[in-house]
Amino acid sequence: MNVVEGNRKENVTFTIFENFNSVDLTVYQCGREKCQPGHLFGPAVRRHYLLHYILKGKGFLISPDASGVNQTYSLQAGQGFLLYPDTLTTYYADGEDPWEYIWLEFDGLKVTPALEQTTMRPAYPIYESIDNNQRDIMVNEMQFLLEHAKSSPYLICGHLYLFLEAFIQSARIPDLVESNSLADYYVRETIAFIENNYTRNISIEDIAASLGVSRSYLTKIFKRIMRQPPQKFLMAYRMSKAAALLRTTDLKISEIALKVGYENQMHFSRAFKQAYNTTPSTWRNQNRLHPVQMVVKM
Repeated sequence: MNVVEGNRKENVTFTIFENFNSVDLTVYQCGREKCQPGHLFGPAVRRHYLLHYILKGKGFLISPDASGVNQTYSLQAGQGFLLYPDTLTTYYADGEDPWEYIWLEFDGLKVTPALEQTTMRPAYPIYESIDNNQRDIMVNEMQFLLEHAKSSPYLICGHLYLFLEAFIQSARIPDLVESNSLADYYVRETIAFIENNYTRNISIEDIAASLGVSRSYLTKIFKRIMRQPPQKFLMAYRMSKAAALLRTTDLKISEIALKVGYENQMHFSRAFKQAYNTTPSTWRNQNRLHPVQMVVKM
């Protein structure tokens, strides 16, 4: 493992982990910064997950909701935000009480299923703790990684898992913790099935069959826990993936349709217009990501 020495400026310290290869869970960089008033980053797209936890002060995050419309979140100490891969975001410090935050960039096969247990989603990437003890452990692990980047890869990997566990436990979905029921399990498995198979022409019947339950039962428990039917969740998930491809690639509309599970381009365009109130082509023209926006700076 190669580590870029801790880089220090007056108000920022960060470390880049190079060639840290772990398929399940990998760290790329971590840092801490006391921002100047109005300090802005973006718009930019990340290749991996990037968590910011706000230690002091205030700031703002601009991030797209499920319909691709940018929302501005006002955040303060004790909160945080998770930047998802391939999502265009901007964030900036408050003009009078600028934030100080610590960040960690990570990814791996363990991350997506872990995040399913939290309240955070690409359409709502805000970190809010429900367990301050676990939150403090999370922050301590982030600080440890920042200060011990030259340690053994095994030590780094161990503390990275401790970070992830505290992160997930501090932001977990209350319903799933309070009721460790079979219904919760089916909902988690439904979401995992959708995330792993949305590129195929799947149906709710297929998901129900994979779980060994009826469609009506699955729909009932999914609506109770997630407050929306699984079909709506599936469509919204596909459309969010389609929007990302429209924004960041030159793929044809027909190719994007296939990549999100629609064999018929007309059906895809109809579903997209229902979700975004415009056609895929028009949405792409209005939200196209220019190459300069895709450059990620420290």
